[in-house]
Amino acid sequence: MRVRSAPMSEPFVEHYRARWADMDFNQHMRNAAFLGCAEETRMRYLDRHGFTMAEFARRQIGPVVLEDKLSYRRELGLLESFKVDLTLAATTEDARRMKVRNRFFRARDEELCAVVESVVLWFDLKARKPIVPPDDLKNLWLALARSDDFELWSGTPTGRRCTA
Repeated sequence: MRVRSAPMSEPFVEHYRARWADMDFNQHMRNAAFLGCAEETRMRYLDRHGFTMAEFARRQIGPVVLEDKLSYRRELGLLESFKVDLTLAATTEDARRMKVRNRFFRARDEELCAVVESVVLWFDLKARKPIVPPDDLKNLWLALARSDDFELWSGTPTGRRCTA
C-alpha cells in the first residue's frame, strides 16, 4: 500500500457530472446526491491507495459515519461538471475518529457550491465496536491534506460515546 509519511500538500480531488438522478424538484442537485458524491470521493481515496472493498472485507473493518453536515453555497444543475475535494478537518491522535471535509466546486467557474463535513469512526465488523485503525490505514488518513481550520481532538469529540 502506498502511504505518505507527511500530509499531502493538496486535497485529494475527484471529478463528476451531475446526473438526472441527482436532481431535485427545483432542478438542481439534491442533498442525497451531495452526500453520495462525498462518500464516493472518500471511497475512491481509499481504493486508490490499496484499501479496496475486498481488503476491508478481509480485515473485517469499515468506516461508519456518525454525523454529516451539509452546507449549500451555489446550485449545481443537470449535466454540470464539478469536482469534489477531500481534506482532514479533525482527528483524534489515534485516528479512531475524524472529521473529513468535502468541498464541491463547479467546473465552469470554480465556484464553491457545497461543503459536506462528516464525522467518521472505524468499526470492527466482527466485534461490532469502534476500533483504532491498523497503522497502514491510520497513516493513510493522516496523510490527507489538512483543512485550514484543522484541529486535533483529545478523547471523544463532542463529548459523545459511541456504543454501537
